[in-house]
Amino acid sequence: MRKGEILCLQWDRNIDLKHGFILLDKTKSGKRREIPINQTFRETLQKQVRHIHSPYVFFNKDGKRYKEVVKSFKSALRRSGIKDFKFHDLRHTFASQLAMAGVDLPTLKELLGHKTLAMTLRYAHLAPSHKQKAVELLDNAVQPKPTIQKTIQLTKMRTVAEAN
Repeated sequence: MRKGEILCLQWDRNIDLKHGFILLDKTKSGKRREIPINQTFRETLQKQVRHIHSPYVFFNKDGKRYKEVVKSFKSALRRSGIKDFKFHDLRHTFASQLAMAGVDLPTLKELLGHKTLAMTLRYAHLAPSHKQKAVELLDNAVQPKPTIQKTIQLTKMRTVAEAN
């Protein structure tokens, strides 16, 4: 998700832990988007402290949503020893990891909320194995399939060979 999408999340409006997804009505592409929640993130959200008077998932001491997280993010990067990294790089890391895990590009496009596949193609080079899998499909398509007649002939030949 984009930083703005994350910081605007509201429990009752966007989070559905029962069915396991986040629903975004307002996105950069202008389209409604459902984002599946994996088990790790579900558990993280369940541990998240809620403010009794705030609808937001991420809020300040007054219950208002955060508009920025620059200071906290820089502090987290410093403590973890990560250098030259921006918040938006988290989104690229997500996409890169999925591409390298073999997730197909149309699915990646949907998860990222890209308007066009051209935007998602930036991650295609990270998954060269999809090309290998594609050409291996040809092996199955062009391998001669044993016909019933050939199967019967092979069975007879084995039977004769075993009898001798």
